[in-house]
Amino acid sequence: MLVIGLTGSIGTGKSEAARQLEALGASIISADQVGHEAYTPNTEAWEQVVVAFGDDILQEDGEIDRKKLGAVVFSDPGQLDRLNQIMHPRMARMVSDKIEVLRGQGVGVVVVEAALLFEAGWDSLVEEVWVTDSPEKIVIERLKQRNGMSEEEARKRISSQMDRFERLERSDAVIDNSGDMAGLESAIKELWDRRVAV
Repeated sequence: MLVIGLTGSIGTGKSEAARQLEALGASIISADQVGHEAYTPNTEAWEQVVVAFGDDILQEDGEIDRKKLGAVVFSDPGQLDRLNQIMHPRMARMVSDKIEVLRGQGVGVVVVEAALLFEAGWDSLVEEVWVTDSPEKIVIERLKQRNGMSEEEARKRISSQMDRFERLERSDAVIDNSGDMAGLESAIKELWDRRVAV
């Protein structure tokens, strides 16, 4: 079984790349999905997050309001570190368990889609890392259009993540997404044919 880590900064098309890899036959493990599971009310991680950040981050139904939590952690690197120290080890165990389940099912290719693959140390769970990449100017435009962010908010979100060039340097393959959807699709298909379908 081949386990690929798929990463990339916000706004570089990582989720779309994951959808296309799934269409080519890969099983996807989404860090966002794992995060949602890890935040299940009254679990150990949920309790630690509530203790660390207070009841203000909870919705009426006891779910963690990820927008409120995001507003706290993305404006303060210290708070972001605090959250990551709670979540990353627990989520790594969950991802590892999911990989093993898929291995037991005889799945051929698994893609672990995670924006913070390197930061969380999950690159140790995969055999190779593919990264989606777009110039910062294009990413800022996408975030303004897609997420309704101001330029300042977009820059703040980008700078809270790993340096683009460090991420590129540490990856085994780069998926250029500076063009349109058709360009992304052909870049992924070419990479799949070259590295997976051999």
